[in-house]
Amino acid sequence: MNILIVDDLHEILLEKLRKANIPFNYQPDITREEAEKLIPEYQGLLIRSKFQVDQAFMDLAPNLELIGRAGAGMDNIDDAYAASKGITLLSANEGNCDAVGEHMIGMLLSLMNNLNRGNWEVRNGQWRREENRGYELKGRTVALIGYGHNGKAMAKKLSGFDVNIIAYDKYKTGFSDQYVREVSMEEVVRQADVLSFHIPLTRETKGMVDEEYLFHFRKPIFFLMGARGGIVQVPAVLKALDSGKILGAAFDVLPVEKFPTLQEQAWFADLINRENVLLSPHVAGWTYESYYKLSDFLVEKILHYVAEKQNQ
Repeated sequence: MNILIVDDLHEILLEKLRKANIPFNYQPDITREEAEKLIPEYQGLLIRSKFQVDQAFMDLAPNLELIGRAGAGMDNIDDAYAASKGITLLSANEGNCDAVGEHMIGMLLSLMNNLNRGNWEVRNGQWRREENRGYELKGRTVALIGYGHNGKAMAKKLSGFDVNIIAYDKYKTGFSDQYVREVSMEEVVRQADVLSFHIPLTRETKGMVDEEYLFHFRKPIFFLMGARGGIVQVPAVLKALDSGKILGAAFDVLPVEKFPTLQEQAWFADLINRENVLLSPHVAGWTYESYYKLSDFLVEKILHYVAEKQNQ
């Protein structure tokens, strides 16, 4: 197998490929147009998020049999078309689940205790204790939507806060463990004090968090979106913030990302002017540690794939 690497991956991946005598071409600064010219020669492609590996790209790669993504999920790869062509897809969901869990808990604690607002008020000469009184997490019910690697990591890290952790996953059952109790969506909307998303972006989940979805929650909630921005319709969250249905919202991901396109969205000015909204630039899963782990998990899966092929 000869592999084209089109993104910046950790040296550990390159070291292990060399040790296994698997040839590769490491081109972290390559453009899509340049990759299109090279890909016909390769059996493998490794990427993070540089560009969409769509039908047009795969049609240029008659020898392609493996696509690996050093990240969680496959939303920048047309997985259905890849499957139709018999291309194996590998991701590294295990590599950044701890980072995502820590980041989203940090955002939640900041929201519940007004840390961002309080910080800027003190810096600007305001000492407002009553206005910045916070909420305690202990005793509350945290509802996780999705219980894969990220959901499990979130539950494990939350367990030390003496909270009730419940989870709903449409695609699996029987996953209750020492950290979480499996429930129906009906129980989620009745019990949740905190709502956190840990699901991929698919045709089914795109835009699923709309006004109708949020309407059913019985209690005011803190809203955490650290999965994929396309899952949520931001105007619906803004409306829920106005009505008090949502007490505070944290977004590490948005339906549209990067400037100037983000600034052109009709809802953006409203979103950034709210004190009970916390934003970060899609970095929850991108720590110094996850940079290594994403590449390490991915290369181990590649080595396993190659070994299995050789044994056939």
